[in-house]
Amino acid sequence: MLIEEMSELVILISTAVTLGFIHTIVGPDHYIPFIAIAKARNWTNLKVIGIVSLCGLGHILSSVIIGLIGIALGITISSIESFESSRGEIAGWLLIGFGLLYMLWGIKKAIRNKHHSHIHFHPDGNSHEHEHTHEEEHLHIHTSEKKNITPWMLFIIFAFGPCEPLIPLLMYPAAKQNYFAVAVVTALFGIVTIATMLTMTFIGMKGINLIPMPKLERHIHALSGFAILLCGVSIIIFGL
Repeated sequence: MLIEEMSELVILISTAVTLGFIHTIVGPDHYIPFIAIAKARNWTNLKVIGIVSLCGLGHILSSVIIGLIGIALGITISSIESFESSRGEIAGWLLIGFGLLYMLWGIKKAIRNKHHSHIHFHPDGNSHEHEHTHEEEHLHIHTSEKKNITPWMLFIIFAFGPCEPLIPLLMYPAAKQNYFAVAVVTALFGIVTIATMLTMTFIGMKGINLIPMPKLERHIHALSGFAILLCGVSIIIFGL
């Protein structure tokens, strides 16, 4: 009996590690929003690690909690998976809404950040041309008063996003009341998922930094919003 349980645990662990990796790789919404926002807002590596890890944790724990509640109430796995699928659609629409709003804000910011010049005349008759942007005029206001809610928006979206592959992995050992296996599977699935999210995010950030984009720098926020919007569309249309 012990050998059989160990064999089952090995299979569950292997499956959890494999699914955690594949589930993250094939879902661009797991890393593209972080790549886009990190580039647009010049996040430090430490900040990227913190935010991605927090969002990944919320992403996984929400499904774990729902799965365990479903098991405790005797709800069938098909019903839980159906509920998870509906949560996926909500997450997709949240990404679309967030991406659209961020893109529109980015367009407005790009327009305000367009360089223009003024000629200043001095009492002695001399003059000089001064180039600036509206962003420069109001920089002190934005830096001191504006609070960044973007990380929390990402966390809320990821908390709504389901981990469908995790549900069957939890149901099997939980049905046998093997809670040690439940804990091991959950932990390994979570570690692999977050590690893959971080890896793909940093690879994407390195790739973007290799692309010369001086003319696109002013539009970076709008482009980031558009990328996030496309991730939401891919979830709704293609189920990625």
